[in-house]
Amino acid sequence: MEKQFVQEGSQFIIHTQGPMCTTTQELLNSPLFQEVLLAFIQQQIQEKSPLLKKIPVDLSNQTGQWTLLSLLQYLATESIEDIVRRNPMIKEIVQNMDRVALWTFVEKLYDFWRGFDRFIVCHSENSLDGHDRRPYRTFNAIIENLTHIIRAAYRDICENITGDHPRIYRQVSAGCDAGLIAVPKEWPITHDSCSILNDIAFIRQVLIYPPLIIDPPMNKRTGCFERVTENPLAGMILEREEWLCYPAKVGPLTIFVYFHQSFMALGCTLANLFDIASDVDIQAGPDAIYLFGAPVSHLARFGQSPILFFDDDRNGLLIGAVPGENRFGYFGYLKKMILTLHNIAIMKKGRMPFHGAMIRMVLQEGAGANILIIGDTAAGKSETLEALRMLAGASLQEASIIADDMGSLEIAQNGRIIGYGTEIGAFIRLDDLQQGYAFRQIDRAILMSPQKINARVVLPVTTLVEVLKGYPVDILLYANNYEEVDDSHPVIESCSTLEKALAVFKEGKVMAKGTTTTTGLNQSYFGNIFGPPQYRTLHDELAQKTFQAAFQSGTYVGQLRTRLAIPGFEMKGPEASAKALLILIRERHRG
Repeated sequence: MEKQFVQEGSQFIIHTQGPMCTTTQELLNSPLFQEVLLAFIQQQIQEKSPLLKKIPVDLSNQTGQWTLLSLLQYLATESIEDIVRRNPMIKEIVQNMDRVALWTFVEKLYDFWRGFDRFIVCHSENSLDGHDRRPYRTFNAIIENLTHIIRAAYRDICENITGDHPRIYRQVSAGCDAGLIAVPKEWPITHDSCSILNDIAFIRQVLIYPPLIIDPPMNKRTGCFERVTENPLAGMILEREEWLCYPAKVGPLTIFVYFHQSFMALGCTLANLFDIASDVDIQAGPDAIYLFGAPVSHLARFGQSPILFFDDDRNGLLIGAVPGENRFGYFGYLKKMILTLHNIAIMKKGRMPFHGAMIRMVLQEGAGANILIIGDTAAGKSETLEALRMLAGASLQEASIIADDMGSLEIAQNGRIIGYGTEIGAFIRLDDLQQGYAFRQIDRAILMSPQKINARVVLPVTTLVEVLKGYPVDILLYANNYEEVDDSHPVIESCSTLEKALAVFKEGKVMAKGTTTTTGLNQSYFGNIFGPPQYRTLHDELAQKTFQAAFQSGTYVGQLRTRLAIPGFEMKGPEASAKALLILIRERHRG
């Protein structure tokens, strides 16, 4: 593959098989620099920038553009005075040029480049000396070196224009925000329609320069995923070089997530949420396949909002798809479809999926519990557990996140219910975090639309080992975010019978908080619209068995009033819930 440079909206994507540039001269003579310079000139022309009047060349034609390009190439190694002496053809232009205007032009060009979300894909053959065998060397040789050269070119040009050195140096991100190593892999294709995916490269390693700040086209999700009776892959045509596969390890399952390069930023964000499957997992084949950014015209036959999945029961494969439209350019569509596919596949394996957060806590005095809080989006699950961790403070000996948003429950041979997670990361509303929490974690964070409502952060919070280990559930609660607390409605209320518990969880009431397009008080079956409603009969059977085992084995079952949706209680509600939980943990320890 030759080097390719692709602009997709506000994203700039570089595809390469080897090193980019080794010197600033190579960079400034490269098609990459020429393409960026011309794009910047066109932007300035469209905006009728007054800066253009101070540059004594006509940048609306090719001759003027190439003259400016040549001047910048000279300035990478020579001062303006040296250029004038050695290049009589440029002398008149330089002498009539406002140096401050030229310097400003270069600064704006540099900011223009850095204004893109920038990605580099290092393609490699599936061989013993491929990039994925020594990823750190690849990242260092290609990505780190590119960053250094771009920054050096910018500084050299500015110094040769001004004739002075900066007093303050800022090591801002100048190269790419993220790098990927992509390798072709063979996997067992069980259906002819999957053959269109055969030559799409698999991501094997990811390099991110956090904090990575992106602004996707959308910041809300709407609706649920519809089950269809026709395979969406049938008859689909893909431009395979425009696609990559992120083989996600989702709990015990492997899901091949194919995303179009127009959603590159969202695809890279998966690295903070799901671990990458091993070569052995890939060779064994997927439990599910998901196409994020599928051809719009192909999915149009499924309706106005074709966010869908197909259950290929004969081949034991689930296939999901979402079209490549900006209205679906939100990380929630990527994450929740993956988890929907997980939930369906895990139900077929005999486990009950849950939409909730689970944590293992051990206090210094020996008290501890494995706590699972189930509830719909923005019910206060993760917020309460984070408040609990903060509240315990110095008395906390250990706190391990098992599940942040989704997981599954199975019944062990001893009758206890065992909880498992799915993600190694968390996709959290910035507004609902403890003050300053996101900034303490900024060195690992991917921030999404921080200037908008429903701003989100994606953070790694646990390991795949913890997610897959399995822990007995000691406390099982439903997150109620809408009811006030009084003498008749305590923060934590026990469910006295199996029937009452099933009624509370099945009703799944929650007050919307703006994370989706729904408003007001809503009901969702078990607080989980991602799979269980589409397979209600199977889920009812699993829930009955699971909750019965919980009651028989002594698990505390009840509901938790987080009050997250009540104005003024966005922080105080989870904090009060955390205090009540801490009391419950210690009471159960004392017996």
